[in-house]
Amino acid sequence: MNSLLTTNFVLNCGGQVLDLSQPVVMGILNINPDSFFDGGRYTQDEAMLAQAEKMLSEGAAIIDVGAVSTKPNAPQVSEREELARIEQKLTLLIKKFPQAIFSVDTYRANVAKLGLEIGAKFINDVSAGNWDAPIWDVAAEYKVPYVLTHAQGTPQTMQQNPHYENLILEIYDFLNHKIQLLREKGIYDIIVDLGFGFGKTVAHNYQLLRQLSDFKILNCPILVGVSRKSMIYKPLNISPEQALNGTTALHIVALQNGANILRCHEVKEAVEAIKLYQLLQN
Repeated sequence: MNSLLTTNFVLNCGGQVLDLSQPVVMGILNINPDSFFDGGRYTQDEAMLAQAEKMLSEGAAIIDVGAVSTKPNAPQVSEREELARIEQKLTLLIKKFPQAIFSVDTYRANVAKLGLEIGAKFINDVSAGNWDAPIWDVAAEYKVPYVLTHAQGTPQTMQQNPHYENLILEIYDFLNHKIQLLREKGIYDIIVDLGFGFGKTVAHNYQLLRQLSDFKILNCPILVGVSRKSMIYKPLNISPEQALNGTTALHIVALQNGANILRCHEVKEAVEAIKLYQLLQN
């Protein structure tokens, strides 16, 4: 059965082609003040543009722009505020880097629509359409790639007591069901994200990483976002600021188990990990 699965994914990003026959890096650009690692660093225009330029020069294929934090217990931000942040910052980014592929990291339909109108070419939705259902209509209308993420609960509740009877099967069933619904809406460029840290314990996260290849049967590219997360810094008893080495170690494991996109804060190190992984493969 695996021999019938697609491995050379090609995504249509608003007229631009993103070839995933080899793994690529999605750089994280948080333009909000409260993300768990870099919140507040890139809220000023000059710092934001410099960071985007750095990530692109280091080999980022996509830059994921987030105006609202979705970390556990993140403060809620109004739609009006998120719209204002995206309009101002994304306009500057696309004006400065018109050939880059920018993704809008949002669960709100109106924010996704605004981002695509400005020129973004990707939607990264941590809610899988559960928190604002019309976001799927936006993805269908604009025919852009859509990142489908598994999350148990909301940022305010997801880490209170994550529980699964069968972790792999439940997440597989969730994603498979959502993929069928998305395809019925005419959305075909679907990327799956198992949602590391979104309603999972540390043990859950490592089981998902070990069994990442099981999800290749979904026949969608797999995005892995483990960068500096608690699954790294908690077992090592360090801070997120000290978790780059652990992030790179897990990136290699993710690549070996079938990851197509690494979503991370440091692009250079992730690109180097991909290059060394490719040498191993060859």
